[in-house]
Amino acid sequence: MAAAFVTSSRLGSPLRTLSWVGFSCLYLAGRTVAHEHPADNIPEGEAVSPDPLDTTLWVHIIIQIISFGLIFPTGMVLGIVRSRWHVPLQVSGAILAIVGYFLGHAHGGRQFAPNIHAAFASSLMLMLLLQVLFGVYLKLHLEKGIHARIRRYTVMAHGVLGKTMPVVSWVQMLFGGITALGFCRGDHLGQCLAHFIMGSAFIGYGIILTILLVAGQYWLRRTGRSQEFFDSLLIAAWGCVNTFTEHRWGGPWVKNDLQHTSMGIVWWCAGLLGVWLSRKRDGRPKRNLIPGIVILMTGWAMSAHPQSLPLSTMVHSVFGYTLMAAGATRIVEIAFVLRDRNSISSRHGDETNSFQYLPPFLLYASGFLFMGATEEQMLLLSEAHVTHVSYILILYSVAFLLFLFVNMLLHLYASYAWPINPGPAVKIDQEAFRTNGRANGGLNGHAMSGANDSRVRDAEEFELEGLMSDGEEESEDSPGGGRKETQRVT
Repeated sequence: MAAAFVTSSRLGSPLRTLSWVGFSCLYLAGRTVAHEHPADNIPEGEAVSPDPLDTTLWVHIIIQIISFGLIFPTGMVLGIVRSRWHVPLQVSGAILAIVGYFLGHAHGGRQFAPNIHAAFASSLMLMLLLQVLFGVYLKLHLEKGIHARIRRYTVMAHGVLGKTMPVVSWVQMLFGGITALGFCRGDHLGQCLAHFIMGSAFIGYGIILTILLVAGQYWLRRTGRSQEFFDSLLIAAWGCVNTFTEHRWGGPWVKNDLQHTSMGIVWWCAGLLGVWLSRKRDGRPKRNLIPGIVILMTGWAMSAHPQSLPLSTMVHSVFGYTLMAAGATRIVEIAFVLRDRNSISSRHGDETNSFQYLPPFLLYASGFLFMGATEEQMLLLSEAHVTHVSYILILYSVAFLLFLFVNMLLHLYASYAWPINPGPAVKIDQEAFRTNGRANGGLNGHAMSGANDSRVRDAEEFELEGLMSDGEEESEDSPGGGRKETQRVT
């Protein structure tokens, strides 16, 4: 207890700020469940009132996008590389999130029926509360007795929650957009789920390809498998789900049931083939074109999907063409740009060809096009006389912005993990290394040789700067019996 008091006194204001944020999150999580919005202006059978969104609600939307969409993902990257800016940035994001929460409950104007966005807010605030509490505990540097074991699992839980937060935030932002317009209720629910889940899957796939392209080649090399092995495995699993969920078995075949089910069948059939072709006879990984072919075929099927509105037909056609282009460029990348290699250079995995950025971006664009093509959205835009050209250009603009943000985060990560001109010395968090093996979870680094490869291995041991205890910062015995105070990155 005395050690905790001395440590907390030394930390001072930052710890008090973290504690205040934690108690605020706990309070808000309880209010989320108890609070009820007025709904006297909502017409019978509708989900929202005809009133416009007021200024308070718009400010709520902007603040939450900044905190959950920009600050928390950036803070996550800073935590992975153990930057000293991780804690201040995350505290700032938490404070903004609390302000945004209050604004969300203080708005006037449009009224909403009970909805998934309000219900899911409690889970999101609970996650934020746990993150803050884990951060406060780790900041105390309690490591004596039982705390030594607790601290190890706390570091792991803090990292897992931090990496999960961007995904959960994405889901909550989608819920917010759906709730604001009163969409995805009744008979429209199934179609909405299909569009938003599949669209988010395309975007997520594009983000994974971007990570592997910019910062994942070393991890991929350590697994001993080609990228197409994981792609094909995921495609096969997704196909199995689609095969048995797109049609209510035992009932009549309606609308596009047969087309959706047949797409699921071709996915798991092609996925199994891709898994088989991903290894050579001697067990070494091998590239193949199956995932690209599946993406191309899916785009072709979607481009011919029958629709009830002309605008919907055009948007679905462009979505299909974009997805076909993603598959075709992926095939060209593997067969002609990389020539079945993991990178364009066998010596430096960090070298990329400008063409390699095209397949991931087209997947981003495909995802946004598909999410923006639900029946209710198409009807709303048709009644507003919005042309498909304007709408598609806007969706592409959003895809460009997200692609920019992901690349900025990866650049930030690489600047810390593999600095061009590294600092004089970098201290290693031995606890994070003992806990996780590799503090970044293994997902970083390129296949480099010599000094560069050593630099990557050193960088993989970074995790959550500011959480390292005083004892960990002091020198430790080397295997040869000497003293090793710091390890230099060369």
